[in-house]
Amino acid sequence: MGYAVLAFDGDDEGASARRMAVRDRHLDVVTAWAADGRLALGVPLFTAAGRAAGSLMVLDVPDRAGLDAYLAAEPFHHEGVWQKVETYPFRIAPLPYRPLPQPGAPIASAPTHMVILAMDGRDAGAEQRRLAVRGAHMERVRPMAEDGTLAMGGAILDAPEGRMIGSIAVIARADEASARAWLAEDPYVTGGVWQDIALHPTRFAPLPYRKLPGAA
Repeated sequence: MGYAVLAFDGDDEGASARRMAVRDRHLDVVTAWAADGRLALGVPLFTAAGRAAGSLMVLDVPDRAGLDAYLAAEPFHHEGVWQKVETYPFRIAPLPYRPLPQPGAPIASAPTHMVILAMDGRDAGAEQRRLAVRGAHMERVRPMAEDGTLAMGGAILDAPEGRMIGSIAVIARADEASARAWLAEDPYVTGGVWQDIALHPTRFAPLPYRKLPGAA
């Protein structure tokens, strides 16, 4: 169990300067949290034009107190970089993921992956639609974790240990067209599970990550 933090910067003229002013302190915090296993993944979010737009932080913490501790320590949160913050109980799917980039790995100059935020429908049949095709979805993404197409994925929950109401996936697709082509073949799309989908280009910062659940 853990939490996903989906945070967005302001879109005013000072947004970029605010981010850069505290970026080094942000990196100090996320490096420490990755090293002790409390940060499973942290990536920036970009606009289609390449401007920094926010962050996705996936925390491996046992309860809400861990989430609160992270937000209290995060300079992007308390220094006004993030103007909108959404938090979700989140469970990483245990799959044979490839290792995440470690310190010393090069940082790409442009986005290399796509963050997919996909929320299920809110109607009475939403949960049953998900359960009906969940096995087929997992069969599809398991080999994609092995070959690096899926860097990380998991379920958004309505409460800690609660019902699945959406998904977050980070896939090796750098542009929207190829990411939507990937989505179009997923059972959660063809089965009508995901009803509201947002895409955010990203790239990885090398951090001392622990292994993701299911990774070899």
